[in-house]
Amino acid sequence: MNHVTAALRTAKARLVVIGNGMAGMRTVEEILNRAPDKYDITVFGAEPRVNYNRIMLSPLLSGEKDFDEIVINTPEWYTENNIHLYSGDPVVKIDRDRKVVISKSGTETEYDQLLLATGSDPIIIPVPGHKLDGVVTFRDVDDVDTMLGAAAKGGPAVVIGGGLLGLEGAVGLQSRGMDVTVLHLAGHVMERQLDPSAGYLLAQELERRGITVITEADTAEIVGSEKVTGVRLKDGRMIPADLVVMAVGIRPNGRLAADAGVAVERGIVVDDVMTTSDPAIFAVGECVQHRGQCYGLVAPLFEMAKSLADHMAEIDTDGYTGSVTSTKLKVTGVDVFSAGDFSGGGETEEIVFRDAGRGVYKRIVLEEGKIKGAVLYGDTSDGGWYFQLMKDGEDVTELRDTLAFGQAFAGGSSGNPLDAVAALPDDAEICGCNGVCKGSIVAAINEKSLTTLDEVKGHTKASASCGSCSGLVENLLAATLGGDYQAATVKPICTCTDHDHDSVRRLIIAKNLKSMPAVMQELEWKSSDGCHVCRPALNYYLLATWPGEYVDHGASRFINERVHANIQKDGTYSVIPRMWGGLTNPRELRAIADVADKFEIPTVKVTGGQRIDLLGVKKEDLPAVWADLNAAGMVSGHAYGKSLRTVKSCVGQEWCRFGTQMSMGMAVELEKMTWGSWMPHKFKMAVSGCPRNCAEATIKDFGVVATDGGWDLHVGGNGGIHVRATDLLCKVTSDDEVKEYCGAFIQLYREEARYLERTAPWIERVGLKHVQERVVDDEANRKALFERFMISQKTAQIDPWAERASEGVDAHEFTPLSMVAAE
Repeated sequence: MNHVTAALRTAKARLVVIGNGMAGMRTVEEILNRAPDKYDITVFGAEPRVNYNRIMLSPLLSGEKDFDEIVINTPEWYTENNIHLYSGDPVVKIDRDRKVVISKSGTETEYDQLLLATGSDPIIIPVPGHKLDGVVTFRDVDDVDTMLGAAAKGGPAVVIGGGLLGLEGAVGLQSRGMDVTVLHLAGHVMERQLDPSAGYLLAQELERRGITVITEADTAEIVGSEKVTGVRLKDGRMIPADLVVMAVGIRPNGRLAADAGVAVERGIVVDDVMTTSDPAIFAVGECVQHRGQCYGLVAPLFEMAKSLADHMAEIDTDGYTGSVTSTKLKVTGVDVFSAGDFSGGGETEEIVFRDAGRGVYKRIVLEEGKIKGAVLYGDTSDGGWYFQLMKDGEDVTELRDTLAFGQAFAGGSSGNPLDAVAALPDDAEICGCNGVCKGSIVAAINEKSLTTLDEVKGHTKASASCGSCSGLVENLLAATLGGDYQAATVKPICTCTDHDHDSVRRLIIAKNLKSMPAVMQELEWKSSDGCHVCRPALNYYLLATWPGEYVDHGASRFINERVHANIQKDGTYSVIPRMWGGLTNPRELRAIADVADKFEIPTVKVTGGQRIDLLGVKKEDLPAVWADLNAAGMVSGHAYGKSLRTVKSCVGQEWCRFGTQMSMGMAVELEKMTWGSWMPHKFKMAVSGCPRNCAEATIKDFGVVATDGGWDLHVGGNGGIHVRATDLLCKVTSDDEVKEYCGAFIQLYREEARYLERTAPWIERVGLKHVQERVVDDEANRKALFERFMISQKTAQIDPWAERASEGVDAHEFTPLSMVAAE
């Protein structure tokens, strides 16, 4: 049980909220907006955490979002608003006579008014085996954690239920590496939201992504002794499964209310101001039944919250009269929208648009000249417009001929998106995830002088969740501010795409893209084969994301990385063999001298990174030079690559009278652990044996400085034109910790930085705190990062010189043109 304690309170009406989810907290927010000083508020939540956006569980599962990104109300918000939160301590009894709620921990809290926001429970099909280990639902963060734990082991997963949540869960598990099968009882997926044609297209897309979809699948039993091993269908088919996700629907949770004698039918019965059969008790959200209807989507919850807040703030209100709902599938790259009744028949007529080449399907159902329902697949950009026309009951007879082509072409419109958004009424919903209408956004822009998308997100929450409405919000900014608005520009990787580096990295994971053609096809590259800017970046992102699976594409690398040597101004190359931690020995030195003599290499120079550089090597001699150096036990120093370059060291405690730790030994261990790893940019390290810092560790990407008590770890340093001293990451006491923190930091940099971004600008962009939270503060995440780094090293630590010297890899790179012509 966790508490967020409010400040000292004054005598106010006592409002107790049972349920710390989206409906309850949205109601509290609306009350605070209207009457911030009216209530003394206490909140009880079953989950041991703050309020988060439950409809973002799918991006959380797929890895597109972190938990912090889906939090709606932080602990600070509760404190700032004088709200006492009991999280992880659900209410188990309501004593209406005493006006007291009793929590699981035994806490008794008095109320003057009580708000029930107990949500809904997932439906569990009572088939044999439904209680086996490995059978889960998909309703909260704990469920996501269970699913991620199963996905980490790989193997087959079965999702029972091809509705909205089931499909989002299936895509998330598949993106995490599981072999997923969806079992759906109806004839097509999402039958409540889609017609058969759109359902067919969606199933095809899921199959293309590697997800098996079986419709008309009736589950007979879940098989296994103690842990699930499969699902057997009533027709006898057996589907292997290490994980089974039940996503077959929800039912309102009215148990607490019923036990207290409050009227409950399918849900807790409420009137138009959300009052239950007890005038001191209100209810909102998925737990309620209003005019015979129960709702499982977020928009009705927010509308209920507004009506109840008006009532509780003693503002005149027409109350809640029910909701017309719309649905969007939150799967990256799959655009699906539906609204209203699209069953057809009777006096209805249909407008159908199909574009098989683009994978677009639109079906608009009309009745008496008005939109009754709509289904969109492939192009959902006009979903909000159709939905608004339907909610407003607009007669679309004059728009009928161009209705299927969207708002930009409606009735001969100019096609200007700013004109379109300006024409929307103030109550038009812009952000479905957070229930934000146009009027609220425009008011915030004008009253708070907002000028950027991020500012609008911060004040209104519009586009702060899935982000699909960001374009609409930006158009609203432009229409409201006029010439004063300048859209924030996202710099694309190159002219081949509109995507920036961050979105490409995210989508490679989210869409399970494992080849360059797949990336270019799925992300709609404008050129057929990319260019010299995007291809090296994509090659790195794929290599870093899928170690051991993606095959490095040499032709997409710069010349130095293709030939594994640095080209010089005269067309010759330099060769720098690796010297572990800056140490060498007579055998290596003799080999270097012999190579210099044998191949008449004109210059031999000691580098600033404690290595020896052989300058002036002819390209055709490179494999033979490498062969002789390999014979002496030397491998590539990767001095040419976006990779680990060197680990400098001082002599440390091994020899120096000031040394406090064994810096040479540590440098050797770090270099042997990290060599061969490809990075967004070159990466240099150093280890100093005492605070005198003779190895200059505080201007390296990762620097280690010995102290009497252990090691200080520094990050983000940079020499060169723009010198940047490192930031202190943390202090550790053992050698093993140095290696773990080093590997974790490198992996975080490899996974998050943009191609050609050094650690110094990366840390300045994301902030040292961001790095510390993931590497220092979060032990589990640090160990996971370190593990991923070591896994990637298994395939990275192959000497490219040896491959080319003895195995003939890329022999064409070193063959003179004259010899090619002679063949």
